Amino acid sequence: MVMDINEIRDYLPHRYPFLLVDRVTELSLGESIVAYKNVSINEPFFNGHFPHHPIMPGVLVLEALAQVCGILGFKTVNKLPADGYVYYLVGSDNVRFKRPVVPGDRLKLEAKVEREKRGIWKFACRATVDGELACEADIICAERKVA
Repeated sequence: MVMDINEIRDYLPHRYPFLLVDRVTELSLGESIVAYKNVSINEPFFNGHFPHHPIMPGVLVLEALAQVCGILGFKTVNKLPADGYVYYLVGSDNVRFKRPVVPGDRLKLEAKVEREKRGIWKFACRATVDGELACEADIICAERKVA
């Protein structure tokens, strides 16, 4: 199963400049997802982080991982943000950054469901560039109905 940016926009409420997933290349409902973020020098955060040595902020790498978790959750339970649902990032454990992410990198985002109970999901996540680990984390998301 592959999702292009148009379908991704159906499953994530985020928009520019905060939509951090460009393509989904693998998705196994209730199990795992593989997606990509193409990192460009045109990203607005590079203006200040850092102007002479651009590095994607680690919190945004973590946010990109959380976004793929949201896609996997939404697809698994067959719901959409348009139906009034949202996945909140409610926790992260064991976060480790192993290499900087810089303009020109293709950030591979992977998440595997560890468990789900009453709308609380725990995912094991990895972000890599050319097979080299950039970030790993356990991410916890909560599915909620919004007004």
